[in-house]
Amino acid sequence: MERLNAWGRRLPEAAVWALGAIPLALLVWGTLSNGLGPDPVKAIEHDLGLWALRFLLASLAITPLRWIGLNLIKHRRPLGLLSFSYAVLHLVAWLWLDMGLRFGQAAEDLVKRPYIIAGMLGLLALLPLALTSTRAAIRRMGRNWQRLHRLAYAALALAVLHFALLLKVWTGEVLIYIALAGLLLGLRLARNLRRRGQLAPQSPRVVG
Repeated sequence: MERLNAWGRRLPEAAVWALGAIPLALLVWGTLSNGLGPDPVKAIEHDLGLWALRFLLASLAITPLRWIGLNLIKHRRPLGLLSFSYAVLHLVAWLWLDMGLRFGQAAEDLVKRPYIIAGMLGLLALLPLALTSTRAAIRRMGRNWQRLHRLAYAALALAVLHFALLLKVWTGEVLIYIALAGLLLGLRLARNLRRRGQLAPQSPRVVG
């Protein structure tokens, strides 16, 4: 564990950003080389959304890993911002490549398609987190910053729901992401309940 902690401390944030850019670079290369299959637009949308979900899972896994002694906390911020960046690109790909910037039709789909509603709500949940991810914002907000960033768990639930509703069929891949999200949400809930129990006032014992 100490070796992993030492490696995590040495790994610069720039390296996390560089590694996070690889999926986007591969998508660009696949587009230029016609290697995205018969429906490249769908492939681009799918991959961008999936990587947004993966980076969100990775960022939220940092905290429970810290509970067991693996401290990678310095990488939670870049992972979260990578998730938001890929989610924005996923939205841009849908509006531009899929909808052809037909905003009226996009608005109609947003109202009547549950998977789009879930995805948009998930992105909106990530927006304030991205805007308050700077060190200055963290210092200014104090403990309120931690409360606000619990929205990440709502964003995770909405992202998984978006993914499941979009595919319609619960494949093994969908079940894996649901299980991972459920595990992270369950761990956080159990942690919060345990802490509340410890902080609750103890009833006085009756001596008789």
